[in-house]
Amino acid sequence: MKKALIICAAGMSSSLMAKKTTEFLKNKGNEIEVDAVSANEGGKMIEKGSYDLYLVSPQTKMYYKKLKETGDRVGKPVVNIPPQAYIPIPMGIEKMGSLILQELPNE
Repeated sequence: MKKALIICAAGMSSSLMAKKTTEFLKNKGNEIEVDAVSANEGGKMIEKGSYDLYLVSPQTKMYYKKLKETGDRVGKPVVNIPPQAYIPIPMGIEKMGSLILQELPNE
């Protein structure tokens, strides 16, 4: 099973996005689990490298450069989430799901 991690300010809105996106992807036949953590935990989680993809929420994009450098060092992709893919409505969830499918490495 592939795993993606959303890195967010406090991890509240991203927890909802993660849950809804996981359900959306499973309903489309994709075995991908999406989780969420706060920006404080994000760098540590990338260092561990236990996820296949790391997504930086719009409200934490100021940390993107540092998180991306960590991802590059450990060989894991780190991408920014566009604001339109970070809305917990069906259209936003679909955009988030598409982003994850597009950015997940094919191994």
